Amino acid sequence: MAHLGGLNVLKTSKETLISYFFNIGGLLAGFLVASQLGLFQKAPWILALYPTVIGAKGVLEGILSGRLSTALHLGTARPQFLGNTKSFYKLVEAVIVLTFITSLTMGIISLLFSHFLWEVNLADLAAVPSVAVATMTLGLALILATLKVAFITFKKGADPDIVIYPVMSAIATVFITLCYLATLNLFFSHPTTGKIITILIGAIHLVAVLFIISRNVHTKEFTKTIREALAALIIVAFIVNVTGTLLKGIGNYVRTNTEILTIYPAIIGLVSNVGSVVGSTATTKLALGILKPKLSAIKNHIPIIFGAWLPSVVISVLLAIITSLLHGTSSLAGFYNLSSILLTANVIAMFMIVLLSYSISVVTFQRGLDPDNFVIPIETSFAASITSTALLAAVVLIGTA
Repeated sequence: MAHLGGLNVLKTSKETLISYFFNIGGLLAGFLVASQLGLFQKAPWILALYPTVIGAKGVLEGILSGRLSTALHLGTARPQFLGNTKSFYKLVEAVIVLTFITSLTMGIISLLFSHFLWEVNLADLAAVPSVAVATMTLGLALILATLKVAFITFKKGADPDIVIYPVMSAIATVFITLCYLATLNLFFSHPTTGKIITILIGAIHLVAVLFIISRNVHTKEFTKTIREALAALIIVAFIVNVTGTLLKGIGNYVRTNTEILTIYPAIIGLVSNVGSVVGSTATTKLALGILKPKLSAIKNHIPIIFGAWLPSVVISVLLAIITSLLHGTSSLAGFYNLSSILLTANVIAMFMIVLLSYSISVVTFQRGLDPDNFVIPIETSFAASITSTALLAAVVLIGTA
């Protein structure tokens, strides 16, 4: 059994290491944000809303990736665009609807944080949900990319539970950052026209949502997905806004230490990916009946857990090296300090995200819910808060060079 456990760790580590490499691309998102600090200083809510947008996209990628990977394993979806199952198309339509609901819900809840915690004037409150919805609408293009990655992964014989979300979350982080920056530039560069176009983008999405709902209002599978996902979204909406408040709270620090701001999206993605691998593989095992729905059964999932965590250490060191080079940090002391912060944050964050992901998969399964509607969305939103807290704790413990 120990030998088999070792093989599982090795197999999982190989697949996760390959998929985690895409997190390096998350540095591009952080670098883009760091290079646009002037734009982020135009309003106090812009920096605070950023992790909310990343979290929202992570929720939707999580629902699509988690449901799709399980469906491919169970045979309720086929690895092809055309001639697929009814269940597959209902899932895609549900994600389009949930994208609008997610962005609007998070935008509205952000209004509360904006007014009371983010120092936003009443006259500017409409900007928060408008920008959030427009950004997420532009991000719908990623659905096609997610489906393509899932189909290729499954056809190649790799485990979609391990590959799909880690790969797509990294791509999504960069893409949604570009969408966010594009929306902000549009919104602020053209005071009247820009705001009108931003609202129109969201309005077009709303029309599509109303059409899809009218066709599926009596479809049980569609309504079940929406209903269960909405329950998760309520939790997620508050969590990501707390994350935004945390990021705004350390805003003065990251503005003068752009290495942390550059690496921030990549580390969120890495923490989220570990949680997604642990949680998604657990949900599939639960669905197949090869993992008992008990919290104590986590001991049987340890090979997967270690196989998901160990590559994250490698990637953390690589991120420190690349970030140091990007910012021209040539001193050994500077690199050692940054890598120490990242590795300390890694240990803190990974411990928390693993327990969270596994617990959610088991508890939701025990209650007769579909874990794929909850595990990745909730752990993804917590990943941003956990990462922010872990980085802040690491900075306090290690100090800065």
